[in-house]
Amino acid sequence: MTGALDGIRIIDLTTVILGPWAAQMLGDMGADVIKVETPMGDMTRYNGPRRSDDMGAFYLGANRNKRSVVIDLTTEEGKEALFKLVGTADVFMHNFRPKVCKKLGLEYEKFAEANPDLIYCAAFGFNSEGPMADRPAYDDIIQAASGMTDLLSVIGGEPRFVPTIMADKTSSFHVVSAIMAGLLHRERGGTGQAIEVPMFEGLVDFVMVEHLFGETFEPPIGDMGYTRLLNTSRRPYATKDGYLAVLPYSDQNWQDLFDVAGRDDLKTDIRFSDISQRTKHSQEVYDILGQIVATKTSAEWQSALDARHVPVQVVVTKEELLDHEQLTATGFWQKKEHPTEGTMRYPSPPVQFSKTPSSVRRLQPRLGEHSREVLAEAGYSDAEIDALMASGVSKQFAGQAE
Repeated sequence: MTGALDGIRIIDLTTVILGPWAAQMLGDMGADVIKVETPMGDMTRYNGPRRSDDMGAFYLGANRNKRSVVIDLTTEEGKEALFKLVGTADVFMHNFRPKVCKKLGLEYEKFAEANPDLIYCAAFGFNSEGPMADRPAYDDIIQAASGMTDLLSVIGGEPRFVPTIMADKTSSFHVVSAIMAGLLHRERGGTGQAIEVPMFEGLVDFVMVEHLFGETFEPPIGDMGYTRLLNTSRRPYATKDGYLAVLPYSDQNWQDLFDVAGRDDLKTDIRFSDISQRTKHSQEVYDILGQIVATKTSAEWQSALDARHVPVQVVVTKEELLDHEQLTATGFWQKKEHPTEGTMRYPSPPVQFSKTPSSVRRLQPRLGEHSREVLAEAGYSDAEIDALMASGVSKQFAGQAE
């Protein structure tokens, strides 16, 4: 069976994680993703443990199900080659800032003239209509700008970064959903269009789902910030032998917890009577919860609360995920032999389709591995491809014969 996006061709000019991870997800769903790289390649190729110089672990995490073609876009021949490729495509993606995009001559209007059905998706730091449009923006910058780092000051007393590339990855989901919506519109009789995905506005939207709170109303009827989350006692709690996340959410959950803990005295405590009271007294509620959890082992709590359907989870380390019972049972972790990199571990596509399953058809490409075949598909003759290679406009993986 083929993937849901079988037959869709995507030209991926993005780098780092915002864009490449989105393109990988689209590739998992069956799209033909062509990764266009500079002669030096995506900078992530050189980041992290690696067996080959241009195949760093960071790059490997976001670039499966793609073909790599090298095109030097600082040359006129390179720009011509890109436009030829885009003429064969359904989607074009880039993450250049607006000023850089204009300097390179890659504005939407030029592509729309050649291919009016093209879905053109630009992903970058800030909305192009604002005064910050041309600021450089990586994940740390957007976390700081969006209020995310300020939220972490609740835990450590000072702003901190979330230790994952939160802005890049949440924005990648926006890229995927926006491209899918654009394709759907086109399939329903529409044309191509330009899509803009700004990281800053996307992460502010993400943060403010719950934290706009009292400022939801005009005039405000309370402070910003969801009280339950902005609580120094909200954390995984120490048990007798480890740490536990426990979230009795409903009124019944709390009653069941008190039964298991033997704390009948709290069953009629007004502070625990309903969600409004628990939110109002969240600091005290979580302090007491921490004291309760400390009385048993992690396994004892997991067993007792599972039986009562109270949400609970022993804290799992990143190392333990490699042998996690749920992930093992579902075949989440896969291994394949890469032609140059040896045995590779990778996560299966998490989204499941009953009739058009996602799959890993191609492991991560070497730099320029598919330059010749992709340029040939764009209409270049062997002699023309030889000329592009000789001039340095393109190149192929050095392990392949000329």
